[in-house]
Amino acid sequence: MNSLADRLRSQTWPAHKQVEATGFVRALLGGQVDRAGYCLLLASLHPIYAALETAMQRHAHHPGIARVFSPELLREAALDSDLHHLHGPAWRDELASQPAARAYVARIAEIEHSEPALLVAHAYVRYLGDLSGGQALRKIVARALELEPQAGTRFYDFGSPQQVGVLAQRFRSGLDQIDGDPALSDAIVGEATDAFRRHGELFEQLDRARLAPSLA
Repeated sequence: MNSLADRLRSQTWPAHKQVEATGFVRALLGGQVDRAGYCLLLASLHPIYAALETAMQRHAHHPGIARVFSPELLREAALDSDLHHLHGPAWRDELASQPAARAYVARIAEIEHSEPALLVAHAYVRYLGDLSGGQALRKIVARALELEPQAGTRFYDFGSPQQVGVLAQRFRSGLDQIDGDPALSDAIVGEATDAFRRHGELFEQLDRARLAPSLA
């Protein structure tokens, strides 16, 4: 039987590729998203991370979550710092999250109360993405927005490349130590697939928001 980490990687791959094909992600990877558009992204990611990290810390001793939870992964404070630097201290009042982000937050609240183990699926989608493609994206964003070193990109800063590798490997190993109950594994894979779908909706909304001024 394939490990949970292998199943997550292979069975969510089609949904992952659909997200990468969205206009916003293509523009982001191509360095074509301006500061305003990038801040809209961060302003939608912030409540998602806030909800996920609050829930995971509340359930840090849950048998499944304990396998993958690590304080070094937490991103909410880094997102706040980047938004403060890139937009300004009033970003919370001036930037609204997209509807898909608010629906995502509601889903996290739902599973926290009904089946906390499924939080692992959202941690997988976010943190392993941040630890892998996010590292290249950090350089793209810094170049596109002409940022000073480390200014406005704390979100992607997990330490040295060696530390990034250790965190990613620790997370994958933790996934494979989660109770191998087939029903739970199926539920986590299904939740991760849905998480990618939700990201696709978010990026489509961000793309419309990014392009709206030019269509006015």
